[in-house]
Amino acid sequence: MSETESKARGGEAVPFTAASPADEVKTALAGFLTDLGAFQTEMKTKFQQQEERLMMLDRKSLTRARPALATSAEVEAPHQKAFEAYVRSGDDGALRGLELEGKALNTAVNADGGYLVDPKTSQQIQAVLRSTASCRSIAKIVNVEAASYDVLIDITETGAGWATETANAAETSTPAIERISIPLHELSALPKISQRLLDDSAFDIEAWLADRVAEKFACAESAAFISGDGIDKPTGFLTYPTVAAGTDTWGQLGHVATGVNGDFDAVDPASALVDLVFALGSQYRANATFVMNSKTVGAVRKIKDADGRFLWADSLAAGEPPRLLGYPVLVCEDMPDIGIGSLSIALGDFGAGYTIAERPDLRILRDPFSAKPHVMFYASKRVGGDVTDFNAIKLLKFSV
Repeated sequence: MSETESKARGGEAVPFTAASPADEVKTALAGFLTDLGAFQTEMKTKFQQQEERLMMLDRKSLTRARPALATSAEVEAPHQKAFEAYVRSGDDGALRGLELEGKALNTAVNADGGYLVDPKTSQQIQAVLRSTASCRSIAKIVNVEAASYDVLIDITETGAGWATETANAAETSTPAIERISIPLHELSALPKISQRLLDDSAFDIEAWLADRVAEKFACAESAAFISGDGIDKPTGFLTYPTVAAGTDTWGQLGHVATGVNGDFDAVDPASALVDLVFALGSQYRANATFVMNSKTVGAVRKIKDADGRFLWADSLAAGEPPRLLGYPVLVCEDMPDIGIGSLSIALGDFGAGYTIAERPDLRILRDPFSAKPHVMFYASKRVGGDVTDFNAIKLLKFSV
């Protein structure tokens, strides 16, 4: 394609037909301003639409039909209101029509006519139980949905021997498996309150019910985990027969004698405690805890070693237990007082030695008829406990 060129003729100027640079700049600037104006108009429109949406959401949030902001509100609030109405007035219509998801709270009505405690109250009771000074705080706790909890324990070790290149390998011993079944027993409480007090809207009925039930359950559990006979209650570790440490077999707890009936040795009281520590296997000592009541603590705090130093060391940090010979101490009032032949001090790894099995749900039954004008509340839960490793617990016996 040829390009036409304009050539100057002699003595004549060539006419200029192309746009000058100034005109090009003006044209580009005008186009830019037009695009900028369109962009500003679009942004103003979008900002106005966004502001309208925010105002609409704000008006909706101020009305009573505000949507739930959390999924927990859809489950806990209706059940809590229904449970409060049932406790105050016995109106179970809301509970009967309420269906909750979850294995423990799948229906509101059970076969026995009781109702599950709402989640908030149930959590409050569990918190009080765990904060109570009992073996629950140091034992192993499992939640079950059956009538019992079975534990398989390997009570022996597999044998081993040296082998040569040519000789036949000798047969070694085979480990034995022990099955321990922990049945769940029903723990119940029956507090009562007047109907007039229930009608008082300022009275926090849930907090009262949680405190009363937790107090009764904590006392009953603590005593059963230590000295329960296993008949309609958990089996306590002090109910098993005891023999001298080192001679105990499976099903027996080993004990260390103080050498004096009903007291520590007057000359060397610390020796019995030291012997108790080293009667426990090394695999259990790392997580061991002393368990005794307050009267026994008063006697142990006075004991000194040969250099005049106290064996007891108070805690230097909040929430930390005191220590005896370097091991934490749990003060449990259900342990027996010091007496002739008493087993007043226990030392062991209770996380391995004692297991508590329980169902996670707590049930409440309202009874306005048995104690008029009072209303009685039958609260029940199922819990069991037993020793699962007899080698993990040792006892101090105040005897010769």
